[in-house]
Amino acid sequence: MIRQPDPVAPAYYAASRLLRGRAADWWLLLHPPYTLWHLSYVAIGAALAPRLDGLRLVVTLAAFFLAVGLAAHALDELNDRPLRTSIPAAHLIGIAVLSLGGAVSLGLWGVSRLGPGLLVFILIGVLLTVGYNLELFGGRLHNDLTFALGWGGFPVLTAYYAQAERLDLAAVVAAGFACWLSAAQRALSTQARTLRRRVATVEGTITYLDGGTQEVTSSVLLTPIEVALRALMWSVATLAAALVLVRLLG
Repeated sequence: MIRQPDPVAPAYYAASRLLRGRAADWWLLLHPPYTLWHLSYVAIGAALAPRLDGLRLVVTLAAFFLAVGLAAHALDELNDRPLRTSIPAAHLIGIAVLSLGGAVSLGLWGVSRLGPGLLVFILIGVLLTVGYNLELFGGRLHNDLTFALGWGGFPVLTAYYAQAERLDLAAVVAAGFACWLSAAQRALSTQARTLRRRVATVEGTITYLDGGTQEVTSSVLLTPIEVALRALMWSVATLAAALVLVRLLG
């Protein structure tokens, strides 16, 4: 029987030799790889629109960073402390309120230029941020489908609408791509979180056809999952950067 090291970091990006104490907690709270991943969906949605306005893209990215990168993650940590940070609850509440308020304010700025249609996206965004992460309504929103739609398809549709002031078939198809990829992310990250945060011991042996054996450890189980997550994150970010560059420089 192999016992996992104690304590196991709650995420593969938690350990940083440059950050210690409170700074490390805030870095972890941002979930940098996943925040970049979901902001990439924003960039993809904007780049696929018939025209690309740089200011609208920056504002949309800022709104999603505030809502997802800060508010959603602060509420998630407040709910049941999955990251085991020492950030006080009052600070988590404060950053969530301020960040979500900032995101809504940026959305209202957009309404003044795009019209009331954007209000629908603002309301959905607030509902997803609060309802999913605080597991409101009996946790009915906290599931794989809501994650795929809300953290994958929704950013694409919102960013596209912010540029085109309408939704087209291309936006819906791109949102489908983001939903499927987010579903894959959720499946992989759920297993990784389980191994890191809930598993006390791992035991077993892999026996190969040639007679060789390999001891099953937490590292054996985690490594391919987290390598895949890293590769997918950088793939989406690279695609987003390429699409934006094509539109801005092409």
